[in-house]
Amino acid sequence: MNFWETITGSDITREWTAFEARAEALPAGHRAAWEQIKAHLSAYGDFTGRNLMPLFDNALGLLEETASDGLSIDEVLGDDIGGFCAALAGEERSRSHRDRWREQLNRNVARKLARLGG
Repeated sequence: MNFWETITGSDITREWTAFEARAEALPAGHRAAWEQIKAHLSAYGDFTGRNLMPLFDNALGLLEETASDGLSIDEVLGDDIGGFCAALAGEERSRSHRDRWREQLNRNVARKLARLGG
């Protein structure tokens, strides 16, 4: 990825277009689950959403594989798509922007206090 793609987000747009094309080939139940997965996973994204692209790719791959095996979406994900997304994101409550900013502020304050005290 080059600087221009990073700034404009064209790489994300290209990936997202490919995801949506893949999702169109899914059966109706799997497409509906894809829409729910997109909604649930967006809460775990950073400012650009770039960190979610591998998660979306993995989720869509799972949907494609289960559709090709003939499994229904209920057999695969059950009723808790939100829980699936939380597990996919890495933990039950993934760190939010606020958590990250709080940690950064605490580190910066601790660093400044260490300089003043020592």
